Amino acid sequence: MRHIVSIRKIEIDEKKLTLKYIFLKHHISKYRSAGVRFASLLGFSFDDNYHYTRLKKNQVPVKRLPDVLVIGVKKCGTRALLEFLRLHPDVRAAGSEVHFFDKFYHKGFEWYRDKMPPTLEGQITMEKTPSYWVTRSAPKRVYAMNPGVKLLAVLRDPVTRAISDYTQSASKRPSLPRFEDLALINNSAGWGSSSMVDATWPPVRLGVYARPLKRWLRRFPRSRLLLINGERLIVDPAAEMARVQEFLGLKLVITEKHFYFNSTKGFPCLLKSESRSTPHCLGKTKGRSHPYIDPKTIERLRDYYKPFNKQFYQLAGINFGWP
Repeated sequence: MRHIVSIRKIEIDEKKLTLKYIFLKHHISKYRSAGVRFASLLGFSFDDNYHYTRLKKNQVPVKRLPDVLVIGVKKCGTRALLEFLRLHPDVRAAGSEVHFFDKFYHKGFEWYRDKMPPTLEGQITMEKTPSYWVTRSAPKRVYAMNPGVKLLAVLRDPVTRAISDYTQSASKRPSLPRFEDLALINNSAGWGSSSMVDATWPPVRLGVYARPLKRWLRRFPRSRLLLINGERLIVDPAAEMARVQEFLGLKLVITEKHFYFNSTKGFPCLLKSESRSTPHCLGKTKGRSHPYIDPKTIERLRDYYKPFNKQFYQLAGINFGWP
C-alpha cells in the first residue's frame, strides 16, 4: 500500500514538474525576443537559433585606402551622391576632394591613406574626385591601388551638364561671354551653316562620355562600375540610392524617409543627415538657376551629342534616354 501511495506521489510530482517546465518555457519564449534586442545593445549578435558570438572588443578605427571611388562626372550630382551616402552608418568618406590620382599621385599611397577617415572593420572607406573620370592615367593608377575597388559615376544629359558647368563658372566670373558664344564657333555672325559646336571647349568636351568610359573599361570589368542616372537622382533619389546600396553590398538604410523635394531649388534635400538632424539642402551652389540659352544653340548641341550618346549607351548597356 505504501508503495502504491509513493508511486502515485511521484506521478503527481512529475506532473507538477512538467507543468512548471511548460510554464517556464512559455515565459522564456515570450521574453526571449526582448532579451535578444537588449543583448544586442550590449554588443551581442544572434542567429535564428539564438547562438551568439561576442563582437570584437576594443576595435580601434584605422585609416584605410578607399574601397569605393566616386570618379565623376563634374556637374552631374556627385556631391549629392556623396552626401546621400553619408547617411549610411557603414560608409565613411573623405571630407573633401583629394585629387590623388590626378594631381598628387607622386605623394604616394601612404599620403593618400592619411587623407582617409578612420573606419571600423566592415565599414566602407570612400573618396570623391570627379576629375578622375577624365584623367587618362587615373584608371591605371586606381588599378595599381586595388583591382577590386568599386567605382561610381554619375551622368546626366550632356547639354544640361554643359550649361550647369558654364553657370558655375559665370557665377565666379561675371565678365564671362555668353554660353552661346563659347559653345559655338562663328556664332557672332549669326545662326547659320558656318556656326558649329566648339568641341574643344571643356564644358562641351566633357559631355562626350564614351571616351573616358572606354579607358575605365580597359582596366575594370563592367561589374565594378556603377553608372548612376543624374536626372533620376534628382527626381527619385530613394530609388537611385537603393541601386547604389545594393551595388556596394550595403543594407538598405537610405530610403524615401530621408528626402524631401525643395520646389524653389528644384532639388532633393535631406530631412536629416550625418551632421544635422534638421531638414536642410546641400548648399547655395546646388540647384542654381541656369541662364536663358538660345533654343537653336541647344538644338545644335543635341545634334552634336547624338552619335556620342548612342556610342555611350552601347558601352554602358544602358539607354539614359537623353534627347
